[in-house]
Amino acid sequence: MGEPTSTRADEEAPSGGTPRGPAGAGTGSRLLPWPGADGAPAFLAPDAAGRLTQLADEVEAAQLGTATEVLRYARALITEPGVTARELQFAALRLAECLTDALRIAESRGARLADGGAR
Repeated sequence: MGEPTSTRADEEAPSGGTPRGPAGAGTGSRLLPWPGADGAPAFLAPDAAGRLTQLADEVEAAQLGTATEVLRYARALITEPGVTARELQFAALRLAECLTDALRIAESRGARLADGGAR
């Protein structure tokens, strides 16, 4: 299934709401909040329900919670006297990971809204 949060600094952000993915990931497929085994976007079939849908909802909530905490710490770090470049770089990398996750969640939710609110 893959990691729920990106750990790659060079990972590209989602594509701004355009449905994407492998052939067969068509309309109604839910973009999952984690990449597939090969790093490509992972999708849930439109008629799927149950535990995997619940897990995706839980992972999204955890990712957004993590983003809130990372943002809080980064804001505090920015105002800290004597902060080092290494500390700022670390914070920037974590913020980029959280932004990648948040954009994937926004893309997934936007696609579901466009499909009439399907989960």
